[in-house]
Amino acid sequence: MTSRSAGIALLACAGLLVAGTAAAQGRGRSDHYDETFRKYSKRYFGATYDWRVFKAQGLAESNLDSLARSRFGARGVMQLMPTTFREIASRNPEIRRAINDPEWNIAAGISYDRRLWDQWAADSVTVHRREFMLASYNAGRGTILGAQSAARARQLDERSWPNIETVAPTVPRWRWRETIGYVRKIDGHLAKLDEHGRLIVSRP
Repeated sequence: MTSRSAGIALLACAGLLVAGTAAAQGRGRSDHYDETFRKYSKRYFGATYDWRVFKAQGLAESNLDSLARSRFGARGVMQLMPTTFREIASRNPEIRRAINDPEWNIAAGISYDRRLWDQWAADSVTVHRREFMLASYNAGRGTILGAQSAARARQLDERSWPNIETVAPTVPRWRWRETIGYVRKIDGHLAKLDEHGRLIVSRP
C-alpha cells in the first residue's frame, strides 16, 4: 500500500469513527437522559408526578434517539415538529437552543404535555387524564375532541378513555389505530421501567 493510499484509508477510518461517535451520542444508553426527564417533569408537573411517564413517551417516540427524524419532519427524542417547538419556545424563554438539542427537545415535549394536561383538566377529565394527554400529543387535541363528540352521540361518557377507544373507528380522518397503539406502547414501556427509571432486563 502506498503512503497516499494509507493516508486515504486512515481518513476513511477516522470518518467512520466520527460518524459512529455521533450516532452513539444520539442514541446513547437507556438512562442517558434520565436527569433531564426528572428535571423537566418536576419543573412542569411538580415533584410528585411520575417522571418515568415522559421517559416512556420518549421511548415510544424515538427510542430516546436525539437524531431521530420522522418522514413528516418531527425531530429529536420527543419527535416535535419544528413549528410546534418554536411555538412552545416562544412561551418558555428558558428554552434557548434549537430543536436538535436533546435537553431542550425533552423540555419542550414535557412543556407541551403540561399544556395538554391542563386543557383536559378544564374539560373535567380526571381518571383517564394521562391517556387523553398522550393521545392529544400524538393526534392533536382537536381530533380527540371529535372522538368525545362521537362518544356523546352514542350516549357514552366522553371522559372515559375506554369509551374513546370504542368509538375511535367511527371518527373521520383519525388514524386511530396509531393513536391507541401509541398510548398502549407508552404504558408498555412504563411497565418495563423500575422505580429508578431503569429498564428491567428479563432473565431466562
